[in-house]
Amino acid sequence: MKPACIVTRPVDTHAEQTLLTQGVEPLLARLYATRAIKNKLETESSLSALLPFHSLKNIHAASERLAQAITQQEKILIVADYDADGATACALAMRGLQAMGAITDFFVPNRFEHGYGLTAEIAELAAQAGADLLLTVDNGIASVDGVQRAHQLGMDVLITDHHLPAEQLPECIIVNPNQPGDEFPSKALAGVGVMFYVLMALRHHLRQHNQFSQVPEPNLAQWLDLVALGTVADVVPLDQNNRILVAQGLKRMRADKMQPGIRALFQVAKRKIHQAQAFDLGFAIGPRLNAAGRLDDMSLGIACLLSDDIHNAANLAEQLNDLNQERRQIQRSMQDEANLQLADINTESSFSIVAYHNSWHQGVTGIVAGRLRETFHRPSIVFAQAENGILRGSGRSISGLHLRDALDMVSKRQPEIIQKFGGHAMAAGLSIAETQLPAFRREFETVCRQLIQPADLNQTYQTDGSLEPQHLNLATAQQLAALVWGQSFPPPSFCDEFNVVSQQIVGIGHVKAVLRKSNCECEAMFFRCNVTLPERIRVVYRLIANEWRQQLELQLYADYWENCT
Repeated sequence: MKPACIVTRPVDTHAEQTLLTQGVEPLLARLYATRAIKNKLETESSLSALLPFHSLKNIHAASERLAQAITQQEKILIVADYDADGATACALAMRGLQAMGAITDFFVPNRFEHGYGLTAEIAELAAQAGADLLLTVDNGIASVDGVQRAHQLGMDVLITDHHLPAEQLPECIIVNPNQPGDEFPSKALAGVGVMFYVLMALRHHLRQHNQFSQVPEPNLAQWLDLVALGTVADVVPLDQNNRILVAQGLKRMRADKMQPGIRALFQVAKRKIHQAQAFDLGFAIGPRLNAAGRLDDMSLGIACLLSDDIHNAANLAEQLNDLNQERRQIQRSMQDEANLQLADINTESSFSIVAYHNSWHQGVTGIVAGRLRETFHRPSIVFAQAENGILRGSGRSISGLHLRDALDMVSKRQPEIIQKFGGHAMAAGLSIAETQLPAFRREFETVCRQLIQPADLNQTYQTDGSLEPQHLNLATAQQLAALVWGQSFPPPSFCDEFNVVSQQIVGIGHVKAVLRKSNCECEAMFFRCNVTLPERIRVVYRLIANEWRQQLELQLYADYWENCT
């Protein structure tokens, strides 16, 4: 195991003291004070604490246009993205708009046939389908040509998106908290979150105009399970507003109030619904939903989320589970091939990783890029063949590099290399000609060397410091599990020295050990560990309430360990 840097998160002592005086117990006060929470109100998770929709730019124009479509019974075609965020946003839009009297259908581009977003080709297919209004969810902010073509064909377009905009925006109504001039306080909404806000504004508009005389006013909370799933699966920052949406969605799941499709996905993933956590959504449910868009057609995933029949939903969930198994096999093969390629490269002296093989599956490049980023702690981009000599790549970054900005810099310095790109700080996608791969590899490395500090290339574990022995118990693990943790609001991890009392190999390449700190002994799991632990170790770990034979017990999950004898 490579030596890593262990850093204790700094505590805002003033915020910690404020939280203590407001009645927050000491451990939580400390954890919150390292995560930029300064007041107990910021831990509120009730729906009443959600930010109001009014400051979203164009939200009133969007609700008026949708209300017009409902009144005139126009056909609304929802154009979705092919990931979990896009699928949940599409299902939410379908359910919400239909509940308010709209005529809707959806179309999700196939990543292998149509590419990403609302293209001119998609606009032409929508016109053939008789659409009057195109509503994009989780895409569209870069669809300048697609919107123009839609207008030429006599259709209106309403874009709902959350991705960062380019210099040129489509000429239509856009609801996106990240567009220029938007004053909505949270820029972290996922695509499904933006759609939830559009539905809130639309319901308010219809209510103000007495439009709920013939159809009952819907309770939007009934679809918060969709919002929670899409928000967690898209790995957007969990600011307070997103934590509220996720917490409320999880609350409904634990109470067994969810879409039949989500219930079926929990069942095929063998996760316990009554103990649903954000971790389940991000690492068990989301990947099964994403598998459809990666390997086949996300229409299958959306159909699962839209099914109201539990038996049909179960059948669709099984198909998604099968696709996810296939995705895992493809991923393992690609990772092995990538590791063979990189074995001949001095990755320690590189600031970036760029990998490509002509047999790789473009639907899995993002996952493999993420695994390479984890292994080498370098910004990693993985390419696969698309069509006509074009390569499509997915990238994952480290905290020291804003990936989309880095690609933008490559594009401006060498305009001929990248055909198109987009994304966020930590994840992005791009297309290049295969002939440009060597040039891209060189230029991306140059940009990374310019933007990344050498210290950022060292694997760093941020922890919440030492955990007092009185908190090394099941009750603390359960207390922490009940809260919402995730991107930019990391789950608590601690760092302590332990004596290794005993250890044994379990499964394939894992170690289960009994650790002692002071007079407290705990069971700990060391995953992907193929060495014998020394007598005394320093461990970065998380508390887990592990269920075994219908009994809950405390386990420590080790993220990193090092010898300290």
